[in-house]
Amino acid sequence: MLEKKKSDYMNVNYLNKEETIEWLMNEYGKSVVRLAFTFVKKEQLAEDIAQEVFIKCYQKLDTFRNESSYKTWIYSITVNLCKDKLRSWSFRNIILTEFFSNSKNNNTPESELMNLEMKRDLSINLLALPIKYREVIILYYYEELTYSQISDLLDISMQTLKSRLHRARLLLKKRIEGGRNDG
Repeated sequence: MLEKKKSDYMNVNYLNKEETIEWLMNEYGKSVVRLAFTFVKKEQLAEDIAQEVFIKCYQKLDTFRNESSYKTWIYSITVNLCKDKLRSWSFRNIILTEFFSNSKNNNTPESELMNLEMKRDLSINLLALPIKYREVIILYYYEELTYSQISDLLDISMQTLKSRLHRARLLLKKRIEGGRNDG
């Protein structure tokens, strides 16, 4: 068992390969599962993809050139593996849970139910967007990556990214408002 303090991980370059992978898994594991889930919409498959991501990281760790952050590198691997899965599988009619939430609220049961319902509706509407719009929303808002990081990760120009993000917001707003009018 690795018994190092978090402060010892500040410079990952001093760790051996196994320690580095362990640190990466502890640091980014939940985020990778969450990111994969936004693509494939199935929790078990997202966890399987996360395992594949870290296996690939282990295999390719020696080729990592520090041209980007570990986070960007890992997210890039995750996005590519998810896109591969999407090409080979059919994903439709998924009921979502509060998978995106990282925090617990100490509200009343009624307000928690309302929040859960709002998050569920937002998640359903978000995951109904075409992948090119969904991924930019998720990477920007949920994963809090910068425009530059997203542009590099998806290999698209900054202008394309801004355009997709704007279009994604409009589509999401339209879907949400459309749902209110119907209900």
